[in-house]
Amino acid sequence: MKFARYKHSSETSYAEGATLVFELLKTKPEIITQIFLRPAEKYGEDIAKILKDAEVKNIPVVTSSKPFNVLGAKNACLLIAEFKKTETEINPDSNHLLLVNPSDAGNLGTIMRTALAFNIRDIAIIPPAVDHFDPKTVRASMGALFHLNIHIFPDFAAYAAQNKNHTTYAFMLNKSAETILEASQHESEPWTIVMGNEAAGLPKEYERLCKSVYIPQSDDVDSLNLSIATALALYEFTKK
Repeated sequence: MKFARYKHSSETSYAEGATLVFELLKTKPEIITQIFLRPAEKYGEDIAKILKDAEVKNIPVVTSSKPFNVLGAKNACLLIAEFKKTETEINPDSNHLLLVNPSDAGNLGTIMRTALAFNIRDIAIIPPAVDHFDPKTVRASMGALFHLNIHIFPDFAAYAAQNKNHTTYAFMLNKSAETILEASQHESEPWTIVMGNEAAGLPKEYERLCKSVYIPQSDDVDSLNLSIATALALYEFTKK
């Protein structure tokens, strides 16, 4: 059996663990190429149900420890699903989250999960950016990736050209900008929340390209963690 460590150029990626495999089987079984099962003396009912579902959907199951060793999966991980990476388009009529240069796989996965929790299902990404199909990102998303439309745009101009009906709100460390509470009270739909890189934030030019928004915070910290700031923004903009 041939099995290679994941690369950005790979045509497939991996969902590790029963929870993610179950979510993938439920949402997009057609993109699963095969499922790997770690050899064990016995399996629980949840594993048995997943294997039965895979059989019904004609998805090959391979029993081997090699994929788990290559990917460095934890001993508690008994299942890995290999799936085809697919391109998706975002809905131009929905509210969007736009991430500019996200660089941390864990943060990106957490943001995916947070976006889905607030029913934001369309995410745009401007590179350079961490690979949203990286198994680390997939794992951090806890399966949210399989519910989302994620599209890569070369730059903000390309995104704006395809989404002219959106009001864009750039979250920046600009204390003279509208606060998050002020901006969320008179937002018009559809809107786009724009978030920058974990370390550098958004470039200054976004103050000109978008409506600037500031999250009031103590002077004792430089800024909020990207995933935390995104959660606050999504909460304020989606609450009724």
